[in-house]
Amino acid sequence: MKRKVLSAFLIAAMTLSMAACGSGSGDSGSSGGDSAPAADEAEDTDDAEPAEDADSGELITVGYAQVGAESDWRTANTESFKSTFTEENGYKLIFDDAQQKQENQIKAIRSFIQQEVDYIVVAPVVETGWETVLEEAKEAGIPVILSDRMMEVSDDSLFEAWVGGNFVQEGETCGDWLAEYLEEQGRGDEEINMVTIQGTIGASAQVGRTEGMANKLEEHSNWKMLEMQSGEFTQAKGQEVMESFLKSYDDIDVVIRENDNEAFGAIDAIKAAGKSCGPDGDIIVVSFDSVKAAFESMIAGDLNATFECNPLHGSRVAEIIQKLEAGETVDKIQYVDESYFDTSMDLESILEERAY
Repeated sequence: MKRKVLSAFLIAAMTLSMAACGSGSGDSGSSGGDSAPAADEAEDTDDAEPAEDADSGELITVGYAQVGAESDWRTANTESFKSTFTEENGYKLIFDDAQQKQENQIKAIRSFIQQEVDYIVVAPVVETGWETVLEEAKEAGIPVILSDRMMEVSDDSLFEAWVGGNFVQEGETCGDWLAEYLEEQGRGDEEINMVTIQGTIGASAQVGRTEGMANKLEEHSNWKMLEMQSGEFTQAKGQEVMESFLKSYDDIDVVIRENDNEAFGAIDAIKAAGKSCGPDGDIIVVSFDSVKAAFESMIAGDLNATFECNPLHGSRVAEIIQKLEAGETVDKIQYVDESYFDTSMDLESILEERAY
């Protein structure tokens, strides 16, 4: 990158100066470059090819500012990076857990800049408020890659690329699935009362999933959204919000949770209130992320469906870094492959093959 190239020129200039003064001469090495992409698919974290710098003994340093550890999805996402950016693969990973606070992530980014890392990766807590610190990274010549959540900036040259799920599409897929499911149940024309336990307000996943589902609400005049509240993507908060909904509304047909952990908390609240949920229950329950525990919940009959948000971003980010090292251009927006799962499928067989 620019900083490495500048260092190489300075070393070369110093060497020539020493030779001209009769002080002797020496060879200077350079790092970088033309190694192959780490992997073709984000899912193949174990197959990541080592960076070429590993062969020369120089590691590519990556600073990763993670949101936190609020969910099973986030744990799988973190592990994807830790298993990809290893010394064996030619990297040094500096990991920072922001504990759900934007100010902690900004401090981490500034620390990465001070440590002169080669790349900064950020999974931003919220979308706004990043312009100043990204300008600082740009001035330092350090490329920034976004993972999972997007940043809203006036100048998109402040980051190189974004890797994650298509959150609006996830929400729309959920709405389409629900319409088909209700039709199969003979409830296609029935008035359907819904509540939504949203994620952290302002997070890309929350914004996109809420928007996608809202698009589908417009298509169904018999669907009524009673209320939406944030569950902050946590099980405890999801349970708390569901308890509040159950006290406020006697007739809830569908609960939409914007991640699986919120769903687990809401299911506990529903059962504690003496109601049932799932395919044979009183309330239809859907969620997002598709972690292993969601499959177990569907098998147990508590959850109707889960809409995938693939957390295995490490290898895709490594591929981007290797292309940048080789001087190649990369796509600004890179979606990972995603699907959905419901109780009509062979969930036990699928679960055996799940990486997260």
